[in-house]
Amino acid sequence: MTHRPPIEPVPVGESRPRWSVMIPTYECAGYLAETLESVLAQDPGPERMQVEVVDDASSDDPEWVVRRHEGRVGFHRQPRNVGHTANLNTCLARARGELVHVLHGDDAVRPGYYAALEPAFDDPEVGAAFCRYVAMDDAGRWTTIAPLEAGEDGVLDGWLERIALGQRVQTPAMVVRRSLYERLGGFDDRAGDAEDWEMWTRIAAHAKVWHVVEPLALYRVRSASLSRGTLRTGEHVRNLRRVVELNRELLPPERQEALNAEALEVVALTALKRARRLLAQGDRPAARAQIREALRTSRSPAVLAGLTRVGAGEARRALRRG
Repeated sequence: MTHRPPIEPVPVGESRPRWSVMIPTYECAGYLAETLESVLAQDPGPERMQVEVVDDASSDDPEWVVRRHEGRVGFHRQPRNVGHTANLNTCLARARGELVHVLHGDDAVRPGYYAALEPAFDDPEVGAAFCRYVAMDDAGRWTTIAPLEAGEDGVLDGWLERIALGQRVQTPAMVVRRSLYERLGGFDDRAGDAEDWEMWTRIAAHAKVWHVVEPLALYRVRSASLSRGTLRTGEHVRNLRRVVELNRELLPPERQEALNAEALEVVALTALKRARRLLAQGDRPAARAQIREALRTSRSPAVLAGLTRVGAGEARRALRRG
């Protein structure tokens, strides 16, 4: 079974814009107008930029939003719901541009995004570039800004070992050469809802990655996503654990074991941090699921110390249920 579908080259003779902005959607039509407006405000024209919405058989009719930009924004609807990862890979397959920006239908870009990231690809060895991102809530209020990865724009040194330890980049911040997707294949369906982390690590192992220090991408953390099933059941932690194992083969042989153990510890500590937040919200079953998966992921001294901060009673209950 192919877990990373091949991304075939664009047929010879077909027009190739510089950019493909591919917008996967599923039940987020209420945000799509804002997403499209943020892109079209920077539109260099159809000869330079493909803009297309790829919908995973939503029930909220995102096509009506796209119709406002008829003739400028393409629309493709899956004949049935194929799932998040398959819809992302459809975006890659349908992209015709040299540079592919996957922008989820509830995210957005700030002014200057495309102008700031395009110069990175003047270096033929750069396969991907990303900027810092701003996390925002349902209403668009800013909540956090991603940390700096470097003091100035440029290729990141030691990026593979950093990204292999944890997800540091959200999808709207990242641009990738289509030719690199053609070389590496699509998003891996074994990664579940951690498919982006696996992809960014795979890219870091095979190409130079450029960082733009300005926070130009807007990543929406919706309240519905925080309570989704993969978080409440602990499945998200299991997906992260699976990505750690998938990433192992990409790491320097002499550092594989140490980096693998550190990545598992980061996953476990993040799960415990989430457990504390869930407890504060009164969601004890979800908190216990996080504790159980944290301990299945790592029992390093740091994780065991973190367990005491969650609360001994909740830890015992989680372990009994586990």
